[in-house]
Amino acid sequence: MAKKVTRIAKLQFNAGQAKPGPELAGLGIDMGGFTKQFNDATRDRNGTVVPVIITAYDDRSFEFVLKTTPASNLLIKAAGISKGAANSLKENVGTVTMKQLEEIAEYKLEDLNTDSMDAAISMLKGTAKNMGIKIANDNSAQLENSGEDE
Repeated sequence: MAKKVTRIAKLQFNAGQAKPGPELAGLGIDMGGFTKQFNDATRDRNGTVVPVIITAYDDRSFEFVLKTTPASNLLIKAAGISKGAANSLKENVGTVTMKQLEEIAEYKLEDLNTDSMDAAISMLKGTAKNMGIKIANDNSAQLENSGEDE
């Protein structure tokens, strides 16, 4: 007989540092088993936030899928700031280069709803703009793109 799904939850934990707590208690899963498996699976990503989708079953078993670190966290780290702007229309809190955006886009591509690197970079530019992070024009990116607009 197939297991019955009781709940699907989207949570975020620091890599390698998940602990049993109220967010897991509500799922009705083996919290110790989950935290051990999650921490083992994310140990190499230590220091980053890791989104996870947990599928809980009626017999207290579970499955989980790890996602890539949120774009906002990656942009904050790349810009060397502590948080985004309170009012992104009036404030610039940091700057990232096109090269940094390309690296983040490459990392995030598997979780985005596109296969195009240009579209991924465009999404990240929008996120950065909404956070008050300015995009510095990287000369190497301009040279690569200069022939495409003709």
